[in-house]
Amino acid sequence: MKISIHPLFFAAGIASALFGGLPVFLIYTLTALAHECGHIFCAHSMGFSCEKVKLMPYGAAAECEIDGISPSDEIKLALSGPLVNAAICMFLAGLWWFYPLSYAYTDTVMTANAVTFIINILPAYPLDGGRVARCLLAKVMPARAANIALRGVTVLVAFGVSSLFFFTDMGANCIMFGVFLLVSAFSKPPAACRINFTENKKLKRGLEVKYILADGSLTYRRAVRFLDDKKYVIFRTREGDEVTQDKLFDDFATRGIYDKVFAASAEGETSAEERAGKEGEPDAEIYKEICVK
Repeated sequence: MKISIHPLFFAAGIASALFGGLPVFLIYTLTALAHECGHIFCAHSMGFSCEKVKLMPYGAAAECEIDGISPSDEIKLALSGPLVNAAICMFLAGLWWFYPLSYAYTDTVMTANAVTFIINILPAYPLDGGRVARCLLAKVMPARAANIALRGVTVLVAFGVSSLFFFTDMGANCIMFGVFLLVSAFSKPPAACRINFTENKKLKRGLEVKYILADGSLTYRRAVRFLDDKKYVIFRTREGDEVTQDKLFDDFATRGIYDKVFAASAEGETSAEERAGKEGEPDAEIYKEICVK
């Protein structure tokens, strides 16, 4: 995992240090990273790799946009980040109940996670709430129309957040966040990147083999959950069909995440048999001609 830092992130950090807000700035940064970890772990469980996390003045963003993901899985992926912040808030609330003295040390952490949760559930793209809204809109209208409608809502939310400059003491933060929403709403999402299951360096050191017994309905999405960094996985069926970890990676590079693992293997075997049959047909014709002669 690579962490890139936007130049304005340093500027925001320096400004926070000069005005005595560096601890709060660091807490919000760690909160944003915890939020992105929720997305990263969820994406990995679905078979996709998040190659980079970018720290920006008003949060962080993990580059793990998934093309072709089903709407239900995209909703799960979008909600995984806010759920991390909600879980932290619930943990701190319980901590305050049993240990009231901890409030003085964790109140800023609670505020940071609550704010991050509330902001990310706004129905504005590319926030998590906007991604959920896009999936729900796509069920009742074409995808292109859903994207246009969502971007229109994002513009309204951006102006609404910016207008808080006149009614709250947040100052320029509201305007800057509104500008961020406007720019991000029309930016192109990063490309998807699938996990590389094969690591030659580990194979050179030797790995223990792990067998997984599964039925023919096993999909690549489910198969990813059985992978182990310290073991070499081989999938088998009761009928004797077998797919190794290398074979899984080769097939997964050209197939969908919801396709069946053993179906791809069976198609490969069938195509090989068909090719062998076609190669044998000329020999059969020659043999017939010889017998006739």
